[in-house]
Amino acid sequence: MAAAFDLVTVGGGLGGAALARAMAERGAHVLVVERERRFTDRVRGEILMPWGVGEARTLGLDGVLRATCAHPLPWSDLVFAGATVAHRDLAATTPQGVSWFSFYHPAMQEIVLDAAERAGATVRRGARVRDVRPGAPPVAVVDDEEISARLVVGADGRGSVVRRWAGFETRREPDRLLFAGVLLDGLGAPEDTGTVFFNPSLGRISLLFPQGGGRVRAYVGYHKDAGPPPAGAQDLGRFVDESCRAGVDSAWYEHVRPAGPLAMFSGADSWVEHPYRDGVALVGDAAATSDPTWGQGMSLTLRDVRLLRDALSAGDDWDAAGHAYAAAHDAGYDVVHRVETWYADFFMEPGPEAEGRRERALPFIAADPTRIPDVPFGGPELPADDAVRRRFFGE
Repeated sequence: MAAAFDLVTVGGGLGGAALARAMAERGAHVLVVERERRFTDRVRGEILMPWGVGEARTLGLDGVLRATCAHPLPWSDLVFAGATVAHRDLAATTPQGVSWFSFYHPAMQEIVLDAAERAGATVRRGARVRDVRPGAPPVAVVDDEEISARLVVGADGRGSVVRRWAGFETRREPDRLLFAGVLLDGLGAPEDTGTVFFNPSLGRISLLFPQGGGRVRAYVGYHKDAGPPPAGAQDLGRFVDESCRAGVDSAWYEHVRPAGPLAMFSGADSWVEHPYRDGVALVGDAAATSDPTWGQGMSLTLRDVRLLRDALSAGDDWDAAGHAYAAAHDAGYDVVHRVETWYADFFMEPGPEAEGRRERALPFIAADPTRIPDVPFGGPELPADDAVRRRFFGE
């Protein structure tokens, strides 16, 4: 068996690389195994909410991102059924006092993985993990080499094989929302603003996040009961039509051209309860995949990294630290998932019952926009109990 590491991360994307960097900076002997030699466009994961930027700041990553790939978006516009209901200065109105970051996901991954290597982590690219065996110590089989560690971390995304090998049970909610995305050049959206368009009567949402230089990541979300196009029937013309149905001005698309692939996928959450056992922890999408409609995935990943870093740094008992991390992860994800469900009920559900719900609540929200729970912008430490839900729905 090969010499032991303190920490082995399976996956060198945002979660694995950020954790490796954080622990290497604290003197840990860290190995990152990343099977991809070059990161590719996954069509999602390109907006970091203000609370996620706050997590990046706590990890010392915000400056790295800001100096390289991040395009700050100081403004957030919310357009509801054709009317602009909010033009929000995020730095002035979020607990973290920051804007959101937009960036090209593969470029961000390369930058954070390079930062991990510069911090002292060993990085193996083009290597494949064949198995992970929980235990004391846990073992990762990398190609044909068995490597022991104090902790093995699955940071290998929504299709995590570490999760399966380590025996975690995955829960998944039924399909509800579908989500399509594409990277575009020439779209006429304001460069300093992330814009969200809702057309709840049609069960549509469109989101536009400029990355600078005229490049924009565009998304369209659909409620499954509102006649979404078949996943195999996606093309740019249909995507643009559906975005305009959600409320985007068609003139913005007049000179648009694709800069990457277009894909559509389910937004259903999946998660593991208590993502630590027997020397194996899960972070990011391997632990909990949130509905990308609400843009919480990368923020949750950085929160996982910060929680696990702090737990491991608190003492020598890494088994106890793993359990402490898992409990804190579950508490935060539960809040995010709960509020996302409220958002889907309110903003995306079609039909008479949902229309009645909105008709009751909207006059109250118009008079006091703080009735909308701000967890997606401010993070899971904000209140999200039943009193917050009742206030949101005008009950």
